[in-house]
Amino acid sequence: MSRIGKQEIIIPENVTVSIVDGVLTVKGPKGELKKNIREEIKFNIQDKKISSEPIRNDKFSKALWGTYMSHLRNMIMGVQSGFERKLLIEGVGYKWEVKNNNLNLNIGFSHPVILIIPTGLNLVAEKGSLTITGLDKELVTRFAMEIRRLKKGEPYKGKGIRYSDEVLRRKQGKKAA
Repeated sequence: MSRIGKQEIIIPENVTVSIVDGVLTVKGPKGELKKNIREEIKFNIQDKKISSEPIRNDKFSKALWGTYMSHLRNMIMGVQSGFERKLLIEGVGYKWEVKNNNLNLNIGFSHPVILIIPTGLNLVAEKGSLTITGLDKELVTRFAMEIRRLKKGEPYKGKGIRYSDEVLRRKQGKKAA
């Protein structure tokens, strides 16, 4: 049994949740999120509470049970307060800037790297930090991961891109004999 799937989710006052034709819709003060869901899980919405249960008793349905409840919880949190991920950049000449719908990165390659910002995300680029905000937790974290993957922080000088709460373990390097 899924521990996360068994828990009921309480719907806040200013949020509405509906399921129509396999599409889970969550509306709140910040916006609206939709997610396609499979038919293996049955949702019960009553008295501002949501519970769920798997229709079949197989391994796949039980795995989806907890996953969908986690997605629903994240969607409710997203339309209420949104999600934020902060990245830091370190290195001589390393910089980023937001122009139109693109993120331009100069991270030590022979050419600038240009990423298209997905719809639904807001980016704020400062000198050493980049703040990614949006309603969808999955989208925010995936885009932050794509940016970080371009130039991970290296352990000798600390150059590269890292999350604000990530700690780089520094290595000593060569010693003179």
